[in-house]
Amino acid sequence: MSNMQTEEELERRKLEEALEVKSLRRIISAYLNYPEAAEEDVKRWERSFRKLPPRHKALLSHLPSKFQKLRWCIAQNSYFIFEMLKVFEPPLDMSQDIDNCENQHLDVVSDSHHSSRSRNPCLCESTSTSGGVNCHSLAEPISEETCNGKFPAPTNVNEEQDIDISKKSIAGKCSISLEDHGSANNICGDGCKNLPDRDTLYASACCNGNVSSSSPDWLDPSLQLHVPLVDVDKVRCIIRNIVRDWAKEGQQERDQCYRPILEELERLFPDRSNENPPACLVPGAGLGRLALEISCLGFACQGNEFSYYMMICSSFILNHAQAAGEWTIFPWIHSNCNSVSDNDQLRPVSVPDIHPASAGITEGFSMCGGDFVEVYSDPSQGGVWDAVVTCFFLDTAHNIVEYIEIISEVLKDGGVWINLGPLLYHFADMYSQEDEMSIELSLEDVKRVALQYGFIFEKESTIETTYTTNSRSMMQNRYYAAFWTMRKKTSATL
Repeated sequence: MSNMQTEEELERRKLEEALEVKSLRRIISAYLNYPEAAEEDVKRWERSFRKLPPRHKALLSHLPSKFQKLRWCIAQNSYFIFEMLKVFEPPLDMSQDIDNCENQHLDVVSDSHHSSRSRNPCLCESTSTSGGVNCHSLAEPISEETCNGKFPAPTNVNEEQDIDISKKSIAGKCSISLEDHGSANNICGDGCKNLPDRDTLYASACCNGNVSSSSPDWLDPSLQLHVPLVDVDKVRCIIRNIVRDWAKEGQQERDQCYRPILEELERLFPDRSNENPPACLVPGAGLGRLALEISCLGFACQGNEFSYYMMICSSFILNHAQAAGEWTIFPWIHSNCNSVSDNDQLRPVSVPDIHPASAGITEGFSMCGGDFVEVYSDPSQGGVWDAVVTCFFLDTAHNIVEYIEIISEVLKDGGVWINLGPLLYHFADMYSQEDEMSIELSLEDVKRVALQYGFIFEKESTIETTYTTNSRSMMQNRYYAAFWTMRKKTSATL
């Protein structure tokens, strides 16, 4: 390679990294903008209330108190978010100046696409493989009620992050608390008169405003971006995903979605051993609960996730949880629609429901971030995995045929693919100048394609389930998800 080509490649990588830093700053800013955006919602509801005639206000005299309770709940959620961000360790240099790349023409780099084809990604460690993996995506929520918890628009995630479940310490843990974590009935006495604004909450998360080693410089609010409300909606969806994966209240959904998968793995691999555990890959692992449960069954399990929104949160829970029920969040406060009662809307949820580090994981458990296609198409991943588990994942693809092809390639001969999920294709309704590719097959076509890649069906059924649904809501969106077990044919039977 000539010196000129080398310089061009270095410049290209520099620009790619700058775009990734910009994307990660935007995601962090979405988290930091959460209290401000939530406060705007409350102010909007208050403006509507003030427009009522006096006789109607008299009938709804409890609403001003409810609005103050909502502010207290927002403060609690914000405290959780800032504690989470404080211990996040970005895989990129967040201090670099990215302004210089703003006006450059990037013919080979897209601001909305993962660009690791041009790189040699550092694969994560695994006890049973020489390589590993990386992250998935969250879908743009159309509305508060229709968000299914995953966002289809990809973020610029490139670097891989190994989440060490054995890491138990919380760096720079502050002893600051936002009053009592009781029920909504106890929320808001005199303490609601002067609720903290975004900067005050930030100062609390930074140990009384002293930005120190426990509060990274890149968390300084003066460095953050003002992001579209749709980005903050993703944060709200993450809060609901926490309930699904890490709260007692999410147990029903986990029983619907995760238990059939876990029971199938136990049936298919009855003779597991700690000395040589079967290797299981979980693409689209989200906040990591399913991958952790599989590890606890005696598998060397690796979760693969593409969204930094998800990765930041899963790392916090997996690596930094000190005890079950350590934090209290209020996941249902962001919508007044379909609430049976104010108490239902304002109810607290304790997380996590278990202490991950004490759950009994199998050695080799890891969570890594990166695009499934980019990482697992690497030749080093071929024939490595005994099982691949996809749960609410297949419909995140631009090209579902490519997903199936890669799943077949990474499985060992005779390996199994367990899938559960709908086909709510995340790019189906995206209209943009980039004209995103979206291959949207029927279930019948998906199964036919799988047969072409050497799979044979062993088991198939339909499972009724929800996704990040408020169990007490008057509106319940349900999926009739496809559930199957396929086995990859051995070379002798091809």
